[in-house]
Amino acid sequence: MHSALKLDIEHFLAHDWQRHPRLIKAGLPGFEDPLSPDELAGLALEPHIESRRVWRDNDRWQAETGPFDSYDHLGETDWTLLVQAVNQWHPAVQDIAEQFRFIPGWRFDDVMVSFSTPGGGVGPHIDQYGVFIIQGEGCRRWRVGKRQALKEFAAHGALRHCEDFEAEIDEMLEPGDILYIPPGCPHEGYAVTPALNYSVGFRAPDARDLFSSFADHLLAHETSSRRFDDAGMAATRAHGRIDHAVLDQVKGLMSELLDDPARLADWFGEMMSEAKHDLDLEPAEPLYSLEELVLRLDHGDHLYRLGGVRCFYHEGSEQLFYLDGDRYQLATPDADAIALLCDQARICGPEVAYLKDPQSLLELLLPLVNQGYWYFEEEEEEQ
Repeated sequence: MHSALKLDIEHFLAHDWQRHPRLIKAGLPGFEDPLSPDELAGLALEPHIESRRVWRDNDRWQAETGPFDSYDHLGETDWTLLVQAVNQWHPAVQDIAEQFRFIPGWRFDDVMVSFSTPGGGVGPHIDQYGVFIIQGEGCRRWRVGKRQALKEFAAHGALRHCEDFEAEIDEMLEPGDILYIPPGCPHEGYAVTPALNYSVGFRAPDARDLFSSFADHLLAHETSSRRFDDAGMAATRAHGRIDHAVLDQVKGLMSELLDDPARLADWFGEMMSEAKHDLDLEPAEPLYSLEELVLRLDHGDHLYRLGGVRCFYHEGSEQLFYLDGDRYQLATPDADAIALLCDQARICGPEVAYLKDPQSLLELLLPLVNQGYWYFEEEEEEQ
């Protein structure tokens, strides 16, 4: 489909990542689109796949969510179709995301694919996540400004735009070009010719979301905790006053919950491994036995992790990992087995045989294969 990413990764991470927008000309030389506009429109037919389209009608912005079965009324210009998480439905689109594996997987969100007619775009706006935009077929002009505070407003009920900004990047993108936009940088892009774009998104959790998720985790796991205790307090004449000492104790009670390393690790692992979009899980038919699984791996068949499946472990972990919001544990500690599951999108027989306890991994992997989290390649081709 294309050659390897042309980027000085160490320099990029040190100078641009999360800091400055950057244009990478011919970042993926020889890039070929892994899907066509018609295939993208086919995905937008599905009610379980998130899609939207944006267009201008006499200079008025319009937007709506899918599914969509017709585009005839939109004409030949000034509209865009956007489909989320296409990497979950097209393995070749997931291959694009694999080019950015130098960024920790828990930061990855999805690959959104958009098709625009000439003049099509979504208007000037600011996102709170970082994105690599790869130009597919056609050409698109992009303007990107530095991170700054700008007025934002609703151009439509489903569209938030920002005021005009001075561009640091004002360039035409051609197939294989990559545009990196950090969170908080205003940007806008308009197709010059019919164009496909692939947006590889990386989202950072916000503190409020973290607190909300952690509270849900505590409630779900019926965590025991200390209650506020004011035994031995002195009588007060200020009946309506909350003393500083009260706040100090409340803060201490809450901090104790966060100061449990195992609890914190489980919560964060479970939260970050939850699928961001519905997974295309297809249980194996018929179900594999352990002997059949071993036989296929021994014969050279490779297991592939399903696109969109999130599988993580904590630094130093030899037994625990997290998959699709759940915690799993190997029967025997083996850091190499954990890394094989979580660091790689593919598992092959020799890698399993090299482990100090292959049986432990295979017994844990078997139900996950039968549920569809991993699959043998020809099974995906048959779906």
